[in-house]
Amino acid sequence: MPMLMTAAGTVKAARVLILGAGVAGLQAIATAKRLGAVIEASDVRPAVKEQIESLGAKFVDVPYETDEERECAVGVGGYARPMPASWMQRQALAVHERAKQADIVITTALIPGRKAPTLLSAETVAQMKTGSVVIDLAAAQGGNCPLTVADQVVVENGVTICGPTNLAGEVAADASALYARNANDVVNPAAKNDPKSPIAGMLILEAFKAKTIIVNKRSMASGYAGLDNELFYLDKTMMVFGDAKKVIEDMVKAVD
Repeated sequence: MPMLMTAAGTVKAARVLILGAGVAGLQAIATAKRLGAVIEASDVRPAVKEQIESLGAKFVDVPYETDEERECAVGVGGYARPMPASWMQRQALAVHERAKQADIVITTALIPGRKAPTLLSAETVAQMKTGSVVIDLAAAQGGNCPLTVADQVVVENGVTICGPTNLAGEVAADASALYARNANDVVNPAAKNDPKSPIAGMLILEAFKAKTIIVNKRSMASGYAGLDNELFYLDKTMMVFGDAKKVIEDMVKAVD
Protein backbone atom coordinates (compact mmCIF):
# COMPACT_ATOMS: atom_id res chain seq x y z
CA MET A 1 0.00 0.00 0.00
CA PRO A 2 2.77 2.60 0.64
CA MET A 3 4.86 4.13 -2.13
CA LEU A 4 7.84 1.90 -2.88
CA MET A 5 11.03 3.08 -4.58
CA THR A 6 12.96 0.15 -6.03
CA ALA A 7 15.75 -0.42 -8.49
CA ALA A 8 13.10 -1.41 -11.01
CA GLY A 9 11.14 1.81 -10.52
CA THR A 10 8.64 3.47 -8.22
CA VAL A 11 5.34 1.91 -7.15
CA LYS A 12 2.76 4.55 -6.31
CA ALA A 13 0.96 4.50 -2.97
CA ALA A 14 -2.56 3.07 -2.97
CA ARG A 15 -5.38 5.59 -3.18
CA VAL A 16 -8.17 5.09 -0.66
CA LEU A 17 -11.58 6.79 -0.71
CA ILE A 18 -13.62 6.66 2.50
CA LEU A 19 -17.30 7.61 2.46
CA GLY A 20 -18.68 8.43 5.89
CA ALA A 21 -16.43 9.74 8.65
CA GLY A 22 -18.04 8.47 11.82
CA VAL A 23 -16.19 6.18 14.23
CA ALA A 24 -15.64 3.47 11.60
CA GLY A 25 -14.65 5.94 8.89
CA LEU A 26 -12.15 7.78 11.06
CA GLN A 27 -10.61 4.48 12.16
CA ALA A 28 -10.33 3.46 8.50
CA ILE A 29 -8.55 6.74 7.73
CA ALA A 30 -6.11 6.25 10.60
CA THR A 31 -5.35 2.66 9.59
CA ALA A 32 -4.92 3.48 5.89
CA LYS A 33 -2.62 6.38 6.82
CA ARG A 34 -0.43 4.13 8.94
CA LEU A 35 -0.14 1.78 5.97
CA GLY A 36 1.05 4.61 3.75
CA ALA A 37 -2.00 5.22 1.54
CA VAL A 38 -3.13 8.49 -0.04
CA ILE A 39 -6.58 9.09 1.43
CA GLU A 40 -9.64 11.14 0.58
CA ALA A 41 -12.77 11.13 2.71
CA SER A 42 -16.30 12.48 2.40
CA ASP A 43 -19.06 13.14 4.92
CA VAL A 44 -22.21 15.25 4.89
CA ARG A 45 -21.35 16.85 8.23
CA PRO A 46 -19.02 19.86 7.96
CA ALA A 47 -17.95 19.40 11.59
CA VAL A 48 -15.91 16.30 10.72
CA LYS A 49 -13.71 18.09 8.18
CA GLU A 50 -11.18 19.02 10.85
CA GLN A 51 -11.17 15.45 12.19
CA ILE A 52 -10.57 14.02 8.72
CA GLU A 53 -7.72 16.41 7.99
CA SER A 54 -6.15 15.88 11.43
CA LEU A 55 -5.73 12.19 10.54
CA GLY A 56 -3.95 13.03 7.32
CA ALA A 57 -6.76 12.65 4.77
CA LYS A 58 -8.07 15.15 2.26
CA PHE A 59 -11.68 16.24 2.79
CA VAL A 60 -13.91 15.92 -0.28
CA ASP A 61 -15.81 19.18 0.01
CA VAL A 62 -19.31 19.39 -1.48
CA PRO A 63 -20.56 22.97 -0.86
CA TYR A 64 -24.03 23.61 0.55
CA GLU A 65 -26.23 25.79 -1.61
CA THR A 66 -29.43 26.13 0.44
CA ASP A 67 -30.42 26.62 4.07
CA GLU A 68 -32.12 23.21 4.00
CA GLU A 69 -28.85 21.54 3.04
CA ARG A 70 -26.96 23.36 5.79
CA GLU A 71 -29.58 22.39 8.39
CA CYS A 72 -29.59 18.72 7.42
CA ALA A 73 -25.78 18.62 7.39
CA VAL A 74 -25.63 19.41 11.11
CA GLY A 75 -26.96 15.93 11.92
CA VAL A 76 -28.57 14.63 15.11
CA GLY A 77 -26.81 12.90 17.99
CA GLY A 78 -23.60 12.52 16.03
CA TYR A 79 -25.35 10.87 13.08
CA ALA A 80 -26.03 12.35 9.67
CA ARG A 81 -29.55 13.16 8.53
CA PRO A 82 -30.96 12.39 5.07
CA MET A 83 -29.70 15.08 2.70
CA PRO A 84 -31.75 16.79 -0.04
CA ALA A 85 -31.58 15.22 -3.49
CA SER A 86 -29.79 18.27 -4.92
CA TRP A 87 -26.84 17.86 -2.55
CA MET A 88 -26.75 14.08 -3.04
CA GLN A 89 -26.43 14.60 -6.80
CA ARG A 90 -23.47 16.91 -6.35
CA GLN A 91 -21.84 14.51 -3.92
CA ALA A 92 -22.39 11.62 -6.35
CA LEU A 93 -20.48 13.54 -9.02
CA ALA A 94 -17.60 14.25 -6.64
CA VAL A 95 -17.49 10.62 -5.48
CA HIS A 96 -17.67 9.36 -9.06
CA GLU A 97 -14.53 11.23 -10.11
CA ARG A 98 -12.53 10.16 -7.07
CA ALA A 99 -13.71 6.55 -7.08
CA LYS A 100 -12.44 6.12 -10.65
CA GLN A 101 -8.93 6.84 -9.35
CA ALA A 102 -9.21 4.84 -6.11
CA ASP A 103 -7.72 1.42 -5.41
CA ILE A 104 -9.87 0.93 -2.32
CA VAL A 105 -13.26 2.43 -1.43
CA ILE A 106 -14.59 2.00 2.11
CA THR A 107 -18.20 3.03 2.76
CA THR A 108 -19.52 3.42 6.31
CA ALA A 109 -22.54 5.74 6.04
CA LEU A 110 -25.56 4.79 8.15
CA ILE A 111 -28.66 6.68 9.27
CA PRO A 112 -30.38 5.18 12.38
CA GLY A 113 -33.70 3.54 11.55
CA ARG A 114 -33.33 3.97 7.79
CA LYS A 115 -31.96 2.10 4.82
CA ALA A 116 -28.32 2.95 4.19
CA PRO A 117 -27.95 5.80 1.66
CA THR A 118 -26.56 5.00 -1.78
CA LEU A 119 -23.18 6.71 -2.10
CA LEU A 120 -21.43 4.55 -4.67
CA SER A 121 -23.58 3.89 -7.74
CA ALA A 122 -23.37 0.90 -10.05
CA GLU A 123 -22.37 3.27 -12.84
CA THR A 124 -19.42 4.48 -10.76
CA VAL A 125 -18.33 0.93 -9.97
CA ALA A 126 -18.42 0.13 -13.69
CA GLN A 127 -15.79 2.83 -14.29
CA MET A 128 -13.50 1.93 -11.39
CA LYS A 129 -10.12 0.35 -12.06
CA THR A 130 -9.93 -3.40 -12.56
CA GLY A 131 -8.62 -4.97 -9.36
CA SER A 132 -9.94 -2.24 -7.07
CA VAL A 133 -11.87 -3.18 -3.94
CA VAL A 134 -15.02 -1.87 -2.25
CA ILE A 135 -15.62 -2.58 1.45
CA ASP A 136 -19.25 -1.77 2.26
CA LEU A 137 -19.63 -1.58 6.05
CA ALA A 138 -23.28 -0.59 5.69
CA ALA A 139 -24.20 -3.94 4.11
CA ALA A 140 -26.42 -4.93 7.05
CA GLN A 141 -28.79 -2.06 6.22
CA GLY A 142 -28.85 -2.45 2.47
CA GLY A 143 -25.38 -1.14 1.71
CA ASN A 144 -24.02 2.15 0.39
CA CYS A 145 -23.58 0.48 -3.01
CA PRO A 146 -26.52 -1.20 -4.80
CA LEU A 147 -24.21 -4.02 -5.95
CA THR A 148 -23.37 -5.04 -2.38
CA VAL A 149 -24.61 -8.45 -1.23
CA ALA A 150 -24.70 -8.91 2.54
CA ASP A 151 -22.09 -11.35 3.86
CA GLN A 152 -20.80 -12.12 0.38
CA VAL A 153 -17.88 -11.11 -1.82
CA VAL A 154 -18.94 -10.39 -5.39
CA VAL A 155 -16.99 -9.21 -8.43
CA GLU A 156 -18.53 -6.68 -10.80
CA ASN A 157 -16.61 -5.40 -13.83
CA GLY A 158 -13.36 -6.50 -12.23
CA VAL A 159 -14.14 -4.71 -8.94
CA THR A 160 -14.35 -6.83 -5.78
CA ILE A 161 -17.21 -5.78 -3.49
CA CYS A 162 -17.26 -7.06 0.10
CA GLY A 163 -20.40 -6.79 2.23
CA PRO A 164 -19.50 -7.89 5.79
CA THR A 165 -22.27 -7.50 8.38
CA ASN A 166 -20.47 -8.67 11.51
CA LEU A 167 -16.85 -7.57 11.45
CA ALA A 168 -16.74 -7.61 15.26
CA GLY A 169 -17.46 -11.34 15.13
CA GLU A 170 -14.39 -11.82 12.96
CA VAL A 171 -12.12 -10.39 15.64
CA ALA A 172 -13.62 -12.29 18.53
CA ALA A 173 -10.74 -11.88 20.98
CA ASP A 174 -10.62 -8.11 20.54
CA ALA A 175 -14.42 -7.82 20.55
CA SER A 176 -14.54 -9.82 23.78
CA ALA A 177 -11.97 -7.54 25.41
CA LEU A 178 -13.89 -4.42 24.32
CA TYR A 179 -17.16 -5.88 25.60
CA ALA A 180 -15.58 -6.80 28.93
CA ARG A 181 -14.28 -3.26 29.43
CA ASN A 182 -17.74 -1.86 28.75
CA ALA A 183 -19.75 -4.50 30.64
CA ASN A 184 -19.16 -2.69 33.93
CA ASP A 185 -20.88 0.42 32.62
CA VAL A 186 -23.74 -1.46 30.94
CA VAL A 187 -25.00 -2.57 34.38
CA ASN A 188 -23.99 0.51 36.36
CA PRO A 189 -27.03 1.95 38.24
CA ALA A 190 -25.40 5.41 38.15
CA ALA A 191 -26.78 5.83 34.64
CA LYS A 192 -30.26 5.82 36.18
CA ASN A 193 -29.67 7.14 39.68
CA ASP A 194 -27.01 9.84 39.36
CA PRO A 195 -27.79 12.73 36.98
CA LYS A 196 -24.23 14.06 37.47
CA SER A 197 -22.58 10.80 36.38
CA PRO A 198 -20.66 10.80 33.07
CA ILE A 199 -22.90 7.94 31.92
CA ALA A 200 -26.19 9.53 33.07
CA GLY A 201 -28.97 8.70 30.64
CA MET A 202 -27.11 5.81 28.99
CA LEU A 203 -29.25 2.75 28.27
CA ILE A 204 -28.30 -0.03 30.69
CA LEU A 205 -29.41 -3.45 31.81
CA GLU A 206 -31.31 -2.86 35.06
CA ALA A 207 -29.59 -5.71 36.88
CA PHE A 208 -29.92 -3.82 40.17
CA LYS A 209 -33.64 -4.73 40.21
CA ALA A 210 -32.92 -8.47 40.45
CA LYS A 211 -33.48 -10.25 43.78
CA THR A 212 -30.05 -11.91 43.63
CA ILE A 213 -27.08 -10.75 41.58
CA ILE A 214 -24.02 -12.85 40.69
CA VAL A 215 -21.16 -10.97 39.05
CA ASN A 216 -18.16 -12.76 37.55
CA LYS A 217 -15.08 -10.55 37.07
CA ARG A 218 -11.34 -10.96 37.07
CA SER A 219 -10.95 -8.04 39.47
CA MET A 220 -12.70 -4.99 40.84
CA ALA A 221 -11.17 -2.81 38.13
CA SER A 222 -13.46 -0.14 36.70
CA GLY A 223 -14.89 -0.23 33.18
CA TYR A 224 -14.19 1.95 30.16
CA ALA A 225 -15.78 5.01 31.78
CA GLY A 226 -13.46 4.67 34.79
CA LEU A 227 -16.33 4.57 37.29
CA ASP A 228 -16.94 2.44 40.35
CA ASN A 229 -20.09 0.35 40.03
CA GLU A 230 -22.34 0.46 43.06
CA LEU A 231 -24.00 -2.74 41.86
CA PHE A 232 -20.95 -4.67 43.05
CA TYR A 233 -21.37 -3.40 46.61
CA LEU A 234 -25.04 -4.24 47.15
CA ASP A 235 -25.88 -6.74 49.90
CA LYS A 236 -27.68 -8.95 47.39
CA THR A 237 -24.66 -9.09 45.05
CA MET A 238 -22.29 -12.05 45.08
CA MET A 239 -18.90 -11.35 43.47
CA VAL A 240 -17.11 -14.32 41.87
CA PHE A 241 -13.57 -13.63 40.68
CA GLY A 242 -11.67 -15.57 38.04
CA ASP A 243 -11.74 -16.68 34.41
CA ALA A 244 -15.34 -16.76 33.20
CA LYS A 245 -15.08 -20.12 31.44
CA LYS A 246 -13.58 -21.86 34.48
CA VAL A 247 -16.01 -20.21 36.88
CA ILE A 248 -19.02 -21.33 34.85
CA GLU A 249 -17.64 -24.86 34.50
CA ASP A 250 -17.17 -25.05 38.29
CA MET A 251 -20.70 -23.73 38.88
CA VAL A 252 -22.17 -26.34 36.51
CA LYS A 253 -20.26 -29.11 38.27
CA ALA A 254 -21.48 -27.86 41.65
CA VAL A 255 -25.12 -27.89 40.47
CA ASP A 256 -24.75 -31.39 38.96
